[in-house]
Amino acid sequence: MRRIFLSLLVFALALPALAQAKHPFTFEDMMKLKRVGDPQVSPDGKWVIFSVVDVDLAANTKTPHIWIVPLTADVGTAAPGRPAEQSSAGSASAERILIADQDADRPRWAPDGKRFAFLSTKEGGSQVWVADFAAGTVTGVQKLTSIATEAGGELWSPDGKNILFTSDVYPECADEACNARKLEAAEKSKVKALIFDHLLYRHWNAYKEDKRSHILVVAIEACVGTAAPGCPAGAARDLTPGDYDAPVFSLGGQDDYAFSPDGQEICYASNHDKNPAASTNNDLWIVPVHGATGASPVQVLAQTKNITADNPASDSSPLYSPDGRYIAYRAQQRPGYESDRFRLMLYDRKTGEKKNLTEDFDHWAGTFAWAPDSKTIYFSAEHLRHSLIYAVATGGNPSRRALVGGYDDDIAVTPDGKKLLFTRMSLKAPIEIFGADASAEGCPARTGDVDKGKEKDCSLSKDWPVTHVNDQLLSQISMSDGEPFWFKGAKGDDVEGSLVKPPNFDPSKKYPVKFLIHGGPQGAWGDDWSFRWNPELFAANGYVVIMINFHGSTGYGQKFIDAINGDWGGAPFEDLMKGLDYAEQTYPFIDKTRECALGASYGGYMANWVLGHTDRFKCIVSHDGMFNAESAWGTTEELWFNNWEFKGTPYDNRDSYVKWSPHQYAKNFKTPTLVIHGQRDYRLDVSEGFQLFTTLQMEGIPSKMLYFPDEGHWVLKPQNSQLWYKTVNDWVDQWVGK
Repeated sequence: MRRIFLSLLVFALALPALAQAKHPFTFEDMMKLKRVGDPQVSPDGKWVIFSVVDVDLAANTKTPHIWIVPLTADVGTAAPGRPAEQSSAGSASAERILIADQDADRPRWAPDGKRFAFLSTKEGGSQVWVADFAAGTVTGVQKLTSIATEAGGELWSPDGKNILFTSDVYPECADEACNARKLEAAEKSKVKALIFDHLLYRHWNAYKEDKRSHILVVAIEACVGTAAPGCPAGAARDLTPGDYDAPVFSLGGQDDYAFSPDGQEICYASNHDKNPAASTNNDLWIVPVHGATGASPVQVLAQTKNITADNPASDSSPLYSPDGRYIAYRAQQRPGYESDRFRLMLYDRKTGEKKNLTEDFDHWAGTFAWAPDSKTIYFSAEHLRHSLIYAVATGGNPSRRALVGGYDDDIAVTPDGKKLLFTRMSLKAPIEIFGADASAEGCPARTGDVDKGKEKDCSLSKDWPVTHVNDQLLSQISMSDGEPFWFKGAKGDDVEGSLVKPPNFDPSKKYPVKFLIHGGPQGAWGDDWSFRWNPELFAANGYVVIMINFHGSTGYGQKFIDAINGDWGGAPFEDLMKGLDYAEQTYPFIDKTRECALGASYGGYMANWVLGHTDRFKCIVSHDGMFNAESAWGTTEELWFNNWEFKGTPYDNRDSYVKWSPHQYAKNFKTPTLVIHGQRDYRLDVSEGFQLFTTLQMEGIPSKMLYFPDEGHWVLKPQNSQLWYKTVNDWVDQWVGK
């Protein structure tokens, strides 16, 4: 009996250790992680709503739902009537699903806080819906729009009278009925041919099909609470008619349109240049919401005003100050250069004066939000491997201070102005919502750096997690922190790299290397999360992952970014090789005889360049990379990019294209290479991948191609992503070995 008791005691004592055992990160783990959207604070400051995307790997679907969390909830307090989900720290999460019986995305509060709008595809294409809200509960939902061309990007007017939304419409149509007829005719036609008479006829991963993105507006009183739910036919008015995209194309981030505080006007970004495929000249335009009843497109355009016509480069992301005096926005100065520094600007609506709030700040201003008193703007900006939140005063001489560390974005401010809400991610965790004190003094910020100066008490604001959506799952997974290191790179400049160790790391062992090359090229490896190129997942099966932020990377000042212009295979390649040399010499656990280079987009270009310039790698993975610089110019859509980076077109500066084209060095190819490309990639046409694979095969180089007929520049479908990771990891294992 005593022996049985002792055995039970030993087993009981072992239970906590068993419960805390962690396993290496897997692809299936990654698909179980919930993908959290931007925070939306209720007008009374009591609630935060946000979208959460769930992935069903078996069904090959991604479904968004709307969640809610009480902003004033104490840590460890569960939401009323709902079971608590324990976080890794043992505290209970207060967040919960708000609308569970239909897909729901992009929630936006009504000004009175009694309703919110959202997007749903419950009854077919994307439409705007409205939910009634009381005491933390949805009491009913109603479909608002039923527009044939679908609706997105909804936004409530501050006076509560209107909702605007975006839709891809036929610019020659003056009403919904015309759009519906043309769309139906196109869908029923046996002929699917398209006729183009201008460039940018396709963009990113889709053909434009003669449509333009426009902003439409509907009056709430005509659509909500009526006997016949939803907006009557013809209720939506087009505020941006014409053969232009208004707002401009965007891959995410802050909206490129906004309401004035009185709800009487909107400001939006649109490019009216004759050839937008070669132009980055997005301007900001304003138009009254309440034009004459039945106003024609010509009359609407007559009321439209360009407020940034003096800047030939990009102006975007307008946001009115709460007091209505200003419009804040982001601007660049060099036309045709999409990676020029983004400045935070202020436009005075009375005088027309423009003020640069970040004139001597050498980093890109990212998403931003106004303080309720209109005296301060909070904005994010990359700093080295992080993205900090800064505050800048709008009056007098702009003074900036860094408030919050980490890798942060999507900023919101509580109605009382005391707290900031924002999204945060890291190398070891996807996005969650965090909060921070908005009134803290922070640290002085001059040229992008956090300068503690001589003040000993200089410190960043206290921050805390608001949501714990993924804590429980992450608590079961073994991951490593990214370890930064510095070395002397090209031009004698200091260059930063980082390293991720595999789970159960043993410093006495030798590990093979996955050498990741980032895209952009104006991008960076940071302390941030990725579902497409995840360093933790690459390390999980026994590899050391090394990443270098070469010349051209963001977060290190504009001069460092500009260094890659016209030098694609020069300084960046030197940085990559010197960074790998440094890592090999510094970390004795690296097996330099077993290394594989992997890259996508510009990283795919550089993988192709590496293929022709060194034999140090055992294998290469090239995803959606440029192979032939001249053919890539003729098949891409955003021509301003190639024109800038290669200093002209192939017919007026061919030497640059020839010099930096990987295909020119095909006779040097020796390394086994996996080629990956998507048919719907219009940034770098699939022909680039085919040319590379053909060349490899003709030269007798061991090679394989993974072709996705249904993906663009990114692999987004869950099961396609699963195949992508398996194919990539199997290829590396085949040539490098564990």
